[in-house]
Amino acid sequence: MTIARDRVAAPVKLPRIYFLWLSGAFTSQLGDVAMYFALGWAATAHGGGAAGLVLTAVALPRTLFLLLGGAVADRFSPRRILIIGDALMVAMTVVVGLTAVTQGSTLWLLLGAGVVIGTIDAFYLPVAGSMPRRLVAPDALDRAVGLSQTGSQLISLVGGSLGGALVAAGGLAGAALFDGLTFAFALIVAVLIRPVFEVPPPAQRASLLREAGQGVTLSMRHPVLRPALILTGAVAGFAIPVGALLVPLLARENHWGAQAAGVVLGGQALGALVVALVVARRGALRRPGFVAALSVVPMGLGICVLAVTEQAAIAVAAATVFGLGLGMFVTHLGPLMLGASPDTHLARVQSLITLVQSLVLVVTLNLLGQLADAIGAFTTAVVCASVLAGAGLLALASAPLRNAAMQQEEAA
Repeated sequence: MTIARDRVAAPVKLPRIYFLWLSGAFTSQLGDVAMYFALGWAATAHGGGAAGLVLTAVALPRTLFLLLGGAVADRFSPRRILIIGDALMVAMTVVVGLTAVTQGSTLWLLLGAGVVIGTIDAFYLPVAGSMPRRLVAPDALDRAVGLSQTGSQLISLVGGSLGGALVAAGGLAGAALFDGLTFAFALIVAVLIRPVFEVPPPAQRASLLREAGQGVTLSMRHPVLRPALILTGAVAGFAIPVGALLVPLLARENHWGAQAAGVVLGGQALGALVVALVVARRGALRRPGFVAALSVVPMGLGICVLAVTEQAAIAVAAATVFGLGLGMFVTHLGPLMLGASPDTHLARVQSLITLVQSLVLVVTLNLLGQLADAIGAFTTAVVCASVLAGAGLLALASAPLRNAAMQQEEAA
């Protein structure tokens, strides 16, 4: 049986309410990327150590409160959490902008903004991740996630440049004003939308901490979610660092220069974007777990070619192949895990996915950086490709994941 024959035959039209929600999500995401750049840029004026503290101020509360945020979202109205989160972001950006104008970009202002953003993210991201399932029918979930990934890839391509332009024109205050405007629009959208596929919270409730733990327990016992989480952790730990760490290191070793390294990263984004566009238009393949496991093949191939080539042009092609594999992974495993999550645990599963990615990435970025110093970028790249290959084989060995189709679980 070939993969091509497993394609869903008749793509289902996405509802208008989903496009409305995407307009708010994409707009606020663009503001977030610009604001994150502005915070990092302003922090570097206080030194490298200060910049690290500011970025940690965002990441630490987000990581600490993610599971709690998922439990809150599953207990209370997800729409209400979106509204509160958008409103708080508008208020925060107003305060940051006014303070930056009157007192400058002080380190305490940057740290405070980072803590607020990270805390809001912890409660906001699990809801945002579950919204496609709440707004779109199960048979269109793959296309919904593909469209979402398409927009995210485009935003990642332009967000940094936009952030730089905003900082150059108006400093931190200008970026904060722009971010506030984007969340004001997202707030209007959140008020207008009503989740279509929603279930009432259970009548019997435990404590929020216990409910957060229940999300972890369910995922670890679920025949599809458990191997999918393991594969997700492997890709987060040994594929994502390719762009952030290995490409710059290889560029320096091969004397490509910063501009060429940027083009290589652009090839990676292009590959992922192409897959996301195809899935958004045509739908995912019918056995998404099988496809996600096989996605490590183009990822590993791209990494190996990146490691051995000394030509920047070949590196761009290799990064594009790597991006194709990464796009296959995201557009197939994402909707599969979303569809496999019980209605009562949607946000908690999403929070666990985000937490796994964040924790693994923090560990492997430091580990691979040290490994590159000790044995070189080439050998480190081979290690990444080998781990991804092993994770793909492990995923293929899981019959529930390998044979899983797009589905929607009943409430547990």
